[in-house]
Amino acid sequence: MSVSDNKALTRSFYDGINQRNLDVIDERISEDFVEHEQFPGLPSTGRKAVRAAMEMFLGAFPDIQFAVDDMIAEDEKVVVRGKLSGTHQGEFMGIPATSKSFEVAFIDILEIHDGQATAHWGLTDQGAMMQQLGLAPEM
Repeated sequence: MSVSDNKALTRSFYDGINQRNLDVIDERISEDFVEHEQFPGLPSTGRKAVRAAMEMFLGAFPDIQFAVDDMIAEDEKVVVRGKLSGTHQGEFMGIPATSKSFEVAFIDILEIHDGQATAHWGLTDQGAMMQQLGLAPEM
């Protein structure tokens, strides 16, 4: 696949999640996928890893949105810089809902082979997220 194809695949994944279409996981994530930004207690391999993480986020933040600001691609890797936002309306990793909203920066790196993502590395500003949800002191 070309760099343009890999970027289009990546964009369609985020669009699908933003539209609550979890079938996009089966379409865009490989069966041998490896998650390098694993959440405690969740699987780290296969489509089940992505599905478990997305279900956890949607349960806690039903209005969650991944806004893609930039995409940079080379060979089989696509880097995404964006904003993650949502309102804490359900339990998140043992933390009861606060009804507060957040908007934080994220960077994802996806490795893509044969039209599916095979690996993910990511960084999300979790400190700012916890502050905005009232769960950590302002710095």
